[in-house]
Amino acid sequence: MSYQFLTFVVADRIATITVNRPDKLNALNDATIAELGVAIDEAIARDDVGGVVLTGAGRAFVAGADITELADQTPLDAVRRARAGQLIFRRYETSPKPTIAVINGFALGGGCELAMACHVRIASELAKLGQPEVKLGIVPGYGGTQRLPRLIGRGAALRLLLTGEIISASEAFRLGLVDQVVAADALVDTATGVMRAMLANAPLALAGCIEAVNRGASLDIEEGCRVESDQFGTLSSTADMREGMQAFLEKRTPSFVGH
Repeated sequence: MSYQFLTFVVADRIATITVNRPDKLNALNDATIAELGVAIDEAIARDDVGGVVLTGAGRAFVAGADITELADQTPLDAVRRARAGQLIFRRYETSPKPTIAVINGFALGGGCELAMACHVRIASELAKLGQPEVKLGIVPGYGGTQRLPRLIGRGAALRLLLTGEIISASEAFRLGLVDQVVAADALVDTATGVMRAMLANAPLALAGCIEAVNRGASLDIEEGCRVESDQFGTLSSTADMREGMQAFLEKRTPSFVGH
């Protein structure tokens, strides 16, 4: 698949998806969002991909939506645009393969929403994050009002949403919006190392953890634990479970095959 606004590179089972509109600070126009959907679907479908690293070209991760498209939208256009973006971002969140947002610079508006849809967020110390949509007379459209309070709590989320404040990477880490902050020149190596640590584990177990966390987020603790026990039981029928247990007993590195 060829992309106009992204690059898609696979190496060592890691698909690196890079939003590639540096002259626009990687702003998300409709075509870029559509390509993000194609890219995550390609990554999930490919047998040579175990996980996804998502980043941006130049000095931004994604600096927000492309305002030139939003400025003239009708209410119906807006609803359709928001729903389309939400569905695509949700595919990153529910991917059975791990997704890491590598936040190299500005992650604002839709960019912050895209990062929040990934399973893990690692930021450069130079990164800036925020949901400044209220300054444009709108609300976030790609899941920001829903994911932000789930990540950092209701009060902190409302403060950021209602002020439109743009915060530093260190403040984002303090709040729990990002999971790790590293020096800019260590960002790629750090994210690659985290992904490799994930991919050393059984693929079905990774998918099981992701599904249990995603499904459990909307359930009470008892129902969530039932989801977990179902995953625990299902995985106990796999060749990878037998290999993992045997490798532990034999004190060797397991060789997982994904079934």
